Amino acid sequence: MSGIGDDAAVGALCSVHVPRSTRSLLERVRETPADGPAEVEFARVGRFPAVQAGQPAIERLAPTSGLIGYRGPTACAAAGITYRQLDYWARTGLLEPSVRSAYPANSQRLYSFRDILLLKIVKRLLDAGVSLQNIRVAVSHLQSAEAVDLTELTLMSDGATVYECTSSQQVVDLLKSGQGVFGIAVGAVWQELETALSRLQAERTDTGETVLGSDPSDELAQRRNRAV
Repeated sequence: MSGIGDDAAVGALCSVHVPRSTRSLLERVRETPADGPAEVEFARVGRFPAVQAGQPAIERLAPTSGLIGYRGPTACAAAGITYRQLDYWARTGLLEPSVRSAYPANSQRLYSFRDILLLKIVKRLLDAGVSLQNIRVAVSHLQSAEAVDLTELTLMSDGATVYECTSSQQVVDLLKSGQGVFGIAVGAVWQELETALSRLQAERTDTGETVLGSDPSDELAQRRNRAV
């Protein structure tokens, strides 16, 4: 008999030589008709209990949910800014967290998905040389827009003024007139941010529970997060 690796070492037990008392701990054989094969059901062994029939499915909240908030360090990581920038923008009123501010003292700022989306856009406008005065106007306008409208916007700028475009023709017209030098497709930034935040730590705004980042399609990771 040929073997593979350590399992074939001399003296090792193969499946047909495991004592019956030992085997009963690993499997349970259900009686079946004589003309049918025995059905083997393996016991589940693990740290986390399996979801039993009738139990509710594990709740999944999208990064965009109003029940999810993000602390300062997470907002910085997702928006690509420093904590110093985040703190300065909040203290000067450029962009304050809408979920929870730093007041009363010693409380942690908590940002919404929309807040971080705007932080990311502000960072790109600053990098393009747009003045803070014009950025404040743009932020104020974007904060009042509906979420659906935001995803369909393209922000164009010549470095001095920010223009809002809701159609591809408007973008073309701006480019032809020389007023548009660069553009920000808000919908693309939204999708990029949603993917990034799904892997980062968050906090439930209703319970204060910490929500660990994971792949939303990974049910096992979701169970582990809730079991911690």
